[in-house]
Amino acid sequence: MIEMNWMGRLFIFLGVFLIILGVLFSLAGKVPWIGKLPGDLCVQKRNFTFYFPLTTSILLSAIASLILYLTKHR
Repeated sequence: MIEMNWMGRLFIFLGVFLIILGVLFSLAGKVPWIGKLPGDLCVQKRNFTFYFPLTTSILLSAIASLILYLTKHR
């Protein structure tokens, strides 16, 4: 069998990542707590809104890290 080079693996990883990202974006509106956790920053002025989901980002990063850790160490 022909062994894949690093560029092929990179494209496969990026493709899977984009599929997962697309699924998350399509489901984000259906999960009520995503983006509304304590610690998510929202600054609203008269004609300006700044929103940064800090706590949600940390939580999703921890979940992704746990999944990657569990899949790599088996």
